[in-house]
Amino acid sequence: MRLKARACGIDAEDYHTDQLVTDINQLHKGYIEFPGSFWDDVQSVETEQTHQGETFHTLRRDTIKHEVFPNQYFLDEAGFIGRVIEVSPDSIVLKHQDRERMLQREAWGLYPRDIYQAMALDLLLDPSVHLVNLTGAAGSGKTILALAAAIDMTLASKQFRRIIATRSTQGLDEDIGFLPGTEAEKMEPWLGAITDNLEALHLDDINSSSSIDYVLAKVPLQFKSLNFIRGRSFQHSLILIDECQNLTPHQMKTIVTRAGTGSKVVCLGNLAQIDTPYLSPTSSGLTYLTERFKHFAHGGNLQLKGVPRSALAAFAEENL
Repeated sequence: MRLKARACGIDAEDYHTDQLVTDINQLHKGYIEFPGSFWDDVQSVETEQTHQGETFHTLRRDTIKHEVFPNQYFLDEAGFIGRVIEVSPDSIVLKHQDRERMLQREAWGLYPRDIYQAMALDLLLDPSVHLVNLTGAAGSGKTILALAAAIDMTLASKQFRRIIATRSTQGLDEDIGFLPGTEAEKMEPWLGAITDNLEALHLDDINSSSSIDYVLAKVPLQFKSLNFIRGRSFQHSLILIDECQNLTPHQMKTIVTRAGTGSKVVCLGNLAQIDTPYLSPTSSGLTYLTERFKHFAHGGNLQLKGVPRSALAAFAEENL
């Protein structure tokens, strides 16, 4: 269209209405890493300890030179971890986190491999966080962390009644034709990542297939198509949206607004793996969601580091 407009002498430019950033490197990662000790540059702090053993630090807002958002993490090289609980024009309230305790926290038998996965798990398991947005390279652990937390909160702690899994059905290659079966059966090939990670969670069991069958029988795990999700309202559900980078801002809004009372939405994606020809990292619904919800008090965003899947996956992510 731009070429046709130029041939006709008409000025034309890209569609920017839904683009909130011009560079995805401007997106906040969900954490700020400080060199040395975080407390070296803090002039004054008020510390309060609750009866539940939790410690809160109140700092002056001008102490931190970066943009600060709710549920963002502060890390330093000395081992301190704090999570932003409240942000006001004058002050920041930090909740002190224990690094070792975070690394030892498990969800359905899964332990975090590094501090970034531990922070992601902390957001996923927190009932006060209603929207969790996980990004990262292929193999960084987004899906397995979300699935382990979802099963734990549905089967063990009974926070949710069911898990709703959905994703964009944008293919990598030519379409193989219509798929037979019900809606759930048609969605099964697209949601293979969910079942693959379910197998990985029970790989060390004596009889892994029996464990998987037990989980699938006990957990109401439902695969839903985006085509039929409009107008639905999911109550007390954990809504797991995979491959969010292939969704438009409009599709993202449609899915997130399906969350009803007592529900939680978990969005997973990698902006380096967009398969839709009409989307770019800056126009993706995942970027749009990250920017729109960064000030939301009950939302959290985290960019995972590393590629724990394999050395081959790590090399391919960097060099292909």
